[in-house]
Amino acid sequence: MLKEIFLAFIVSIDTFLAAAACCNSGIKIPILSAAVIDFICAAVLGISIAFSQLLCSIVPLGIFRLCGAAVLITLGALTIAKSLVRSLIRRISDRGELSVKMGGSPLILKLYLDDTAADADHSKLISAGEAAALALASSLDSAATGISCGYGDISPFTAFSAAFVCGAAALSLGSFTGRKISSLRHDLSWAGGLLLIIFAVFSA
Repeated sequence: MLKEIFLAFIVSIDTFLAAAACCNSGIKIPILSAAVIDFICAAVLGISIAFSQLLCSIVPLGIFRLCGAAVLITLGALTIAKSLVRSLIRRISDRGELSVKMGGSPLILKLYLDDTAADADHSKLISAGEAAALALASSLDSAATGISCGYGDISPFTAFSAAFVCGAAALSLGSFTGRKISSLRHDLSWAGGLLLIIFAVFSA
């Protein structure tokens, strides 16, 4: 149970930061849209863990454990790198003489680098469809994390339930504290990457 809660907390960090970024930009996330985000993120984690356990029954446990830990550490490092890129993009866009343009970039890439891109129609309101796109973009790391955790005796349903509760809390807290969190000059998603590395080391 402790592993599921810790894993749910890790994958909810991106949800918290996405809600904070939207709040700081004056973008509202209605209850229905918040429920869509929460359910999809939790479901992706639960399904990926279940799929991971299926793979674990096929691949020798020792090899799977080693590969899973390596993937988690790599994912953690990539998350930290993504955080640095986001911070760099923010600093560049804050300078008057420079601008960052992603007009021709795929939506998933935009959402991966900027959560406020979810408001595609600039209505200052996240619709259910936009919420689904945001959730899928935010769940890329969750999917990779879940697939790498099949060796750790983690219950998919418990992980789904924990992620759903943590996700709801992250959305609410992010909306309330958004302006303070998003006003910082550094992206905080690196914390999730660091926790993933810690989780991989202690679970291996």
